[in-house]
Amino acid sequence: MLEPVLDPNKDSGSGRDAIGLGHTAGKGLNTRHGTILTLEDISVSFDGFKALNNLNLYIGVGELRCIIGPNGAGKTTMMDVITGKTRPTEGQAWFGETLDLRQMSEVQIAQAGIGRKFQKPTVFEALSVFENLELAQKTDKSVWASLRATLSGEQKDRIAEVLDTIRLSSSAQRQAGLLSHGQKQFLEIGMLLMQDPQLLLLDEPVAGMTDAETEFTAELFKSLAGKHSLMVVEHDMGFVGAIADHVTVLHQGSVLAEGSLEQVQADERVIEVYLGR
Repeated sequence: MLEPVLDPNKDSGSGRDAIGLGHTAGKGLNTRHGTILTLEDISVSFDGFKALNNLNLYIGVGELRCIIGPNGAGKTTMMDVITGKTRPTEGQAWFGETLDLRQMSEVQIAQAGIGRKFQKPTVFEALSVFENLELAQKTDKSVWASLRATLSGEQKDRIAEVLDTIRLSSSAQRQAGLLSHGQKQFLEIGMLLMQDPQLLLLDEPVAGMTDAETEFTAELFKSLAGKHSLMVVEHDMGFVGAIADHVTVLHQGSVLAEGSLEQVQADERVIEVYLGR
């Protein structure tokens, strides 16, 4: 995939006090206006094709937002922009009031408090569930140095808390590779939680899960909302209906509709391009 070319003549056009590449601390994020993520007029072009087209999106602090849309609507590209994997050709991308995501690396964005979970779970399968969570809180050290380090009581308590949250306490010493697909998904969510992100990006989190696992995931996400802000990209409308207060529909790289699930399902434009008549 070709990386979009940044327009060097594009002015930032913002009166905000932007913090650039040197900023990595997520604590104390300025969200005085109640918005944790702002995307304004975001466009991304790949070799002339606009994957995102003047996209505007605002996520509130503690909000659980669901993003739906047909394949090719721009959902993955949008998350790539938020996490620094792809640079927008045009537009503004802010984390809180002062962090300009366009000027930060992927590592800096993660350290600032944005965590991303991809559709396919990626865990250290040869290590135990406990060791996976232990590693997740030690991102600045090598694997083996991290595993040899002595955990403090506070760190052990935090791992125990996350194990309980993701319902894997009884599997703490089990090899991660032996977990079910759903349990691996939960473990990866737990690994994100170990980093205490303020914004979680979750890509089709219930794909391949059993009904019981999907039901628990809905409970988990609703329990996390408020403590964290969540953006969930999902095709399962039953799951979306179970968790979302607010739904954004993307189409051809732009926001087509927003509102409750009932509102967007009744929108003629959404029916036409996505839900089907």
